[in-house]
Amino acid sequence: MIPYIIINGVSSKHINGLLIQSLPPISKPSVRTSIQEIDGRDGDIVTTLGYAAYDKPLTIGLKGDYNVDDVIEYFNASGKIIFSNELDKYYNFAIYDTIDFNRLIRFKTANINIHVQPFKHSVDEPPITVNNAGQTTIKITVRNTGNIYSKPKITITGKGTIAVYLDDTQILNIELSAAGETILIDAVSMNATDLNGNYLNRQVTGDYDNLRLVTGANNLKIIGNVTTVTVENYSRWI
Repeated sequence: MIPYIIINGVSSKHINGLLIQSLPPISKPSVRTSIQEIDGRDGDIVTTLGYAAYDKPLTIGLKGDYNVDDVIEYFNASGKIIFSNELDKYYNFAIYDTIDFNRLIRFKTANINIHVQPFKHSVDEPPITVNNAGQTTIKITVRNTGNIYSKPKITITGKGTIAVYLDDTQILNIELSAAGETILIDAVSMNATDLNGNYLNRQVTGDYDNLRLVTGANNLKIIGNVTTVTVENYSRWI
């Protein structure tokens, strides 16, 4: 099968004359480290600092009735990218390096570095939504089907004081208005917003970093006057 990519929902197969000549290999991101050497001590002390973003090399070409402006516009993007050798996963990406489109026009081939964040996410993982029927406690079992811990998004609609527990340990305390409002907790960006993107961090007490879902089953418990809870991005891979 001819390789292709999908950028923000648009397949490279729909860009006239654009060929994806080679896809990057499926690889694991490197681990960022801090290495400290101490006089008089054998070896060193290595502190892990998390996984690093990295570049995925892509080779593209031109054929037939192409329009180079369409190709330039297609790669002038950031967001989500899917590679045809991993059609069930997407990466968050951006393109920072210069692309030699003169070489592309002259030799009909060029190289592009796709800068991706270290984790992959499911293309078709559905959100988990629970509508409350007047109870003060909502219990949700969330299964991370990936191969590494995830940092989900949780959207809560309700009012008053709301407590968020993970496996019986309280991790967040949320204060919503008496009239009721919706708050979105994004554990990746470590921020809380309303649906318009306005920050609501002052209404949240606790450490967003504790909102980590291990691989397998995780038990969330939401206590308070809650109308709806939605959990998204709960699985991820390296």
